[in-house]
Amino acid sequence: MSLYRPIGRAAGMKIKRPLGVQAALEWAFRVEKAQLELPQPQDIAGEGFGFGLEYVLLQRSALGCKIDGGQHKTGNFTHVDAEVIAATVAGISDNLGGKRMAIRVAELAGAGLTPDWMPGAVPRCVPVAWTRNQHGERAVTTVVRTERILSRGKLRSTEVLACPVTYSPHPQQIEAARRAYDDWWKALAWLRDGLIAGGMLQEVGLTSVMPKMRPW
Repeated sequence: MSLYRPIGRAAGMKIKRPLGVQAALEWAFRVEKAQLELPQPQDIAGEGFGFGLEYVLLQRSALGCKIDGGQHKTGNFTHVDAEVIAATVAGISDNLGGKRMAIRVAELAGAGLTPDWMPGAVPRCVPVAWTRNQHGERAVTTVVRTERILSRGKLRSTEVLACPVTYSPHPQQIEAARRAYDDWWKALAWLRDGLIAGGMLQEVGLTSVMPKMRPW
């Protein structure tokens, strides 16, 4: 059954489509092809989504544009709820990543993806480099010092070799990937709360459902 099924009506009342915030974002950017229009820099920084969303709708009203929320996407029409969602994404606060996070959220939603938090990644100690010859593959070694040893009654010089190693994936890579996921999750929580509080969605009933906070 399709997640994006038509809206029904009961007893003359419109039944909103229940969607979690990630599903709503994917519907807006992937299905409805909503465009992310980032706000221009302002002299006075303001926070919150109320002004931004109201401004979008007021501008639409001033132009005499009335969008009838249809059940299916036709032509270049973008559902009004998708535009409201996109406007909210564009207003992600600076302390959550601002414009950069807005672009990230929109890109992931448009592709139907979740940030790669490197599931199952475990740092392993491996050689820095390998070399291959007719005898097979072996780790590259380097000379760290020379020792003089007594062999068969004679002092001989012998090289002491070491194999440079590293960790792959590096713990910092895993930490960075999971920190990026956490930042994305916080942005989605902000969007969910703002869209629910704003009450401006006409046909999408945003639920409290969220992706796992820490799936690792």
